[in-house]
Amino acid sequence: MNVKKTFCIILLFFILFSTLTFVSADDDRSYTIDQAFLELTVENDGLLHVEERYDYAFDGAFNGVYRDIPLKSGESIENVHVWAEGAYPVLKESDDGGYKHLKIYLYSDAEHTKGIRDCDVSVYISYDMKNVVTLFNDVGGLQYKLWGEEWDVGVGTLYAQVNLPGEDGNTYFLNPQEYNKTSIQNGGFIELQSTSIPKGEFYELLVLMPLDDFDDAVYAKHVDQDGKDMIMKNLEDSVNGRNFWNTSYLVLGLLSILSPIGAIFTYFKYGREPKVNYDGIYERELPTNDPPEVINALVENKSSIGKPNVKGFEASLMNLIDRKIVRLFPEANASTGTNELLLTFNHEREHELSSSEKQVFKILSHFARDNVLNLSQLNSQLSSETKANWFVDNIAKWEESVENRIDLPFYFDDAGSTMISAIGVGGIVFGAIIAILGFMTNLANGFYCLIAGIILIIFSVGLLALDEDIFGRWTENGRAFYLKWANFKKFLEDNSLIKEHPPESIVVWRKYLIYGAALGVADEVYESMKLQIPNISDYDDGLFMYHYYGGYGLMHSAYSSSQSTINSSSDSGGFGGLGGGSGGGGGGAF
Repeated sequence: MNVKKTFCIILLFFILFSTLTFVSADDDRSYTIDQAFLELTVENDGLLHVEERYDYAFDGAFNGVYRDIPLKSGESIENVHVWAEGAYPVLKESDDGGYKHLKIYLYSDAEHTKGIRDCDVSVYISYDMKNVVTLFNDVGGLQYKLWGEEWDVGVGTLYAQVNLPGEDGNTYFLNPQEYNKTSIQNGGFIELQSTSIPKGEFYELLVLMPLDDFDDAVYAKHVDQDGKDMIMKNLEDSVNGRNFWNTSYLVLGLLSILSPIGAIFTYFKYGREPKVNYDGIYERELPTNDPPEVINALVENKSSIGKPNVKGFEASLMNLIDRKIVRLFPEANASTGTNELLLTFNHEREHELSSSEKQVFKILSHFARDNVLNLSQLNSQLSSETKANWFVDNIAKWEESVENRIDLPFYFDDAGSTMISAIGVGGIVFGAIIAILGFMTNLANGFYCLIAGIILIIFSVGLLALDEDIFGRWTENGRAFYLKWANFKKFLEDNSLIKEHPPESIVVWRKYLIYGAALGVADEVYESMKLQIPNISDYDDGLFMYHYYGGYGLMHSAYSSSQSTINSSSDSGGFGGLGGGSGGGGGGAF
């Protein structure tokens, strides 16, 4: 799995949706509604009188504001009046698609010639609503959205006062309950204050009133059935449904802690290393007779133990050069003034090679012309998609051949690392799901779900990036093997140790250089060689020249070029249910 690419895709996903949510049509202007004030008066004839005030803070130039009030079947709005503080308003009123549309132009001058800019304006709207109060056979009811989900922005605080026709027997409910801050009832008067209400959410009042409080209620809607039990059931079902989802988002967020708990459990069960009877500080000699590509796969490539990487391929090539099966020599390039590395191949000795060495021999000789490969130009050959695909496919076969040489269970127990990979991948998938769910909802606990999902994704990506031997563990044989080779690597890295115990012959230096390449410390070995053998560059030795003329960089470049070539070619309800009330709607600025 390409961990970096996966993380970038997820990050871009969140950036995209955040941009769609928060960026307005004009980047150079914005506005907020800091406070909203509503006063509802229920008359004994069923008429509902509404007084609204919205405190706008404008940043930039605006033409005005609008208010859209949805109307259910039979409902109507009359006597609309608008005034403002901080601007001069002009109202344009229309009815369309089941809405009363109020478009309020705001001017900074009494002559109505200049729009508003960078100012605070309080907009007042009053109107009467008919057939909103509903009278059943046993109870009167008003279900009204104090704030609607269609507003372009949220509101900092909403204040409301409700005047009822009678003093006794009134019952009220406010939902969603997470937006309740304070509320009091004194007979037929209700006063309340909300918390901040985000964009896309509503805040609703439900009031049940005695029928005796109404007299000749010609402006109320009459329903010939009992309503109280039905209203309370609908309310209970809606509240329970919302609470269920709110709780579900919280539970989903809390489930994200199962990933770190699983990681801790995995470490203690599978990740702790066995004790072995070995306490060496460093190793001067090769600890085992294993070929360099095997040592690379088991010791150097800790992100995928048992699988070799480019350093193992280089070490295998250097081993072939040292054995004279592949010969290397420099050749001056007159046009560039540089020396290029050329390889020739002894096919008569190919039968001496192991299966993985034969694959190295095959890959490099495939790109030779007249049995000569210009290693310095291999990179340019791999700019061809066909050649790059062949190179990558055969590198994969080489990796497989090395893996087949290794009895991995003898050295390493990968149960823990396999489990961590599953936890990491599962964590990314689950984290993305709960983050998306949290992002798409306006329920209060959706925020915790979103944060938990993002944290889980980051944690899971981190798990996948860890070395395999953190949660996997070496067997007793593998642990001793690893410690010896790790100490040998430490010896090769430490120039002072080599200075105290220098190799007795140039043959040993060659081994150091080959296995240093397999362990990723060839540069350190070569630096030590130059101190111990000052005229090392004068040696007519293909192995030393491979390092001296930058063979490492050429091979790494070839690997990268093949991957780049391939990647570039492939990019191509009923009364009482929550939210069912009259009023609400939304508004904004233009």
